[in-house]
Parts: sequence; C-alpha cells; structure tokens
Amino acid sequence: MLRQNPTKSDKYTELDRNIVFVTTIYDTFEALEETLGKLKLERPLFMVYLAKKTFAEEVFNYAKQNDQIYLSESKSQDNSIVH
Repeated sequence: MLRQNPTKSDKYTELDRNIVFVTTIYDTFEALEETLGKLKLERPLFMVYLAKKTFAEEVFNYAKQNDQIYLSESKSQDNSIVH
C-alpha cells in the first residue's frame, strides 16, 4: 500500500488516497447493509455484516503493524474514548 521510502508529502498524499479508498469500501458495505435490511434479506445481510467486520479488522491490523500509520483516539458522541 505505502511505498517504502516516500517523501513526507508523497506519504500523506498516498495515505490520503488509501483513506479515501478504504472509506469508499466501508460506505459501500453500509449502503448494501441498509438495502438488504430494507428488503429483509437476513442471510445476505448477515454475510455483509461479517464481511464488513472482517474488512475493518484487516484495515486496523495493517495500521497497527505499519510503523508509518498511527491510530489516534477519538471521542464518540457519548464522550467515551473509541480505539
């Protein structure tokens, strides 16, 4: 995903592109889940839920293993810390 020795500006540009790509995939999962829920298709809905969860786990595992990507704590709407 990220080049070995990018310059600082290249790193952020490439990281930004990757973030947009991952966000687009996640949004697609969300839209598919919503559609399947409205159609009351339980089995495909469950499969999409599992795929979305697995995708998120893989993204976070990659980020944790990559020394160049830092995960920051953020506060959710109820002010609890989300990791």
